[in-house]
Amino acid sequence: MSQREKVVPLAQGRVLEVGLGSGLNLSYYDADKVSKVWGLDPSSKMLGMAEARAASVKFDVEFICSAGEELSLESKSVDTVLVTYTLCTIFDIGRALEQMARVLKPGGELLFCEHGVAPDPGVRRVQNLINPLWKVVGGGCHLNRNIPELVEQGGFKLNEMTKDYIPGWRPASFNYRGRASLR
Repeated sequence: MSQREKVVPLAQGRVLEVGLGSGLNLSYYDADKVSKVWGLDPSSKMLGMAEARAASVKFDVEFICSAGEELSLESKSVDTVLVTYTLCTIFDIGRALEQMARVLKPGGELLFCEHGVAPDPGVRRVQNLINPLWKVVGGGCHLNRNIPELVEQGGFKLNEMTKDYIPGWRPASFNYRGRASLR
């Protein structure tokens, strides 16, 4: 089972997916638990690909072409915020997480699945060494972001988190998956 298959079905109610991309997650939502998904992505090309995938789901999907740092949704308007493999690329990650906290209703959840800084010193050294080049060739992706720390600094409290290497090249495969609520 993929990391996406583990986290996406946990979403419920009105959902904001930050970094919708081509819509890979749309088929993993539980249509019995989700009433609407706002899919946010800065790329209109990716959102165009997501529209084709959205045609086969049984809930409303609205596309928003914007960066994560400036969310146009009303405060306290969503039940779930979902981010999968997106926090690595957002330019102003602190601002984006603050915006996610702003739109989340009290009692709502931030669900995340992200790669980030590895616990092993040797792997971490490689991450730090290649990160400047990786950001250029990887569309702004940072290999060495401390995901749990960033989530907490963004106004959230971690409620549950697993962390481990997933199959792949170790500097790019340390994975954090979890749930957080507003502090």
